[in-house]
Amino acid sequence: MENFQDVLESIYALAVRYGMKFIMALVVLIIGLIVIKWITKAMVKMMKKGNVNELLIPFLKSMTNILLKVMLIISVMGMVGIQMTSFIAVLGAAGLAVGLALQGTLQNFAGGVMILLFKPYEVGHFIEAQGFMGTVKEVQIFTTVLSTPDNRIVIIPNSPLATGSITNFSAMPTRRIDFSFGIGYSDDIDKSKEILLKMAQKDDRVLKEDNPPEVMVEALADSSVNLKLRVWVKSEDYWSLFFDITENVKKQFDSASISIPFPQQDVHLYNHKS
Repeated sequence: MENFQDVLESIYALAVRYGMKFIMALVVLIIGLIVIKWITKAMVKMMKKGNVNELLIPFLKSMTNILLKVMLIISVMGMVGIQMTSFIAVLGAAGLAVGLALQGTLQNFAGGVMILLFKPYEVGHFIEAQGFMGTVKEVQIFTTVLSTPDNRIVIIPNSPLATGSITNFSAMPTRRIDFSFGIGYSDDIDKSKEILLKMAQKDDRVLKEDNPPEVMVEALADSSVNLKLRVWVKSEDYWSLFFDITENVKKQFDSASISIPFPQQDVHLYNHKS
């Protein structure tokens, strides 16, 4: 009986010693889970109002939820009296090992997050990056998918895209086209400039208000006088106007008897008497 009574007294002492800590830890755990749920919901609403990419919202929500719950569990275990130093060290070592094993994947993942956040390009934009040109079909967490003009699919990892140079041809609503045409030295410069200017002014795709078309002499080259025609167009009209103007200039110059010279060289022969 005395041994049994000693056991009961020990249990009572432990209950008095740790019972209140356990109850407080349980209360903190319940309240913490409620607060975490509220925080994640509020964060999702803020991201949707801020037009954050739909692919990024579930990931950020999950990461925030997991991180807050891990912090909450560590705090609760510390309140109960469990020593967390060794546990945190093991957790850190495991995280380091996983990070080293997935180094390349994590770099692409981080690059995808940066692209989705800062939006250097979006789906539908025509870009040039990493030696490829094409229309963006998908922006995923790890890769970006391009469709080239000849209908090939190119999949580029996000890490080099996030850290490298990108040319976005669709980011601005308007673009300038620079044409260069050569005429012969014997041709009339003013007449040639007038033909180019009238052609640009008659085309409805050419924007004429803020940046009217202009023509100037670009260079006195070896075999030709090079004229520069500059016009501004909407981005979607760039290539159609480029090809039409190029074709029409040849026809108009032919009708006006203006030559488009090809490269020439003068060869002089000297007869040296022996």
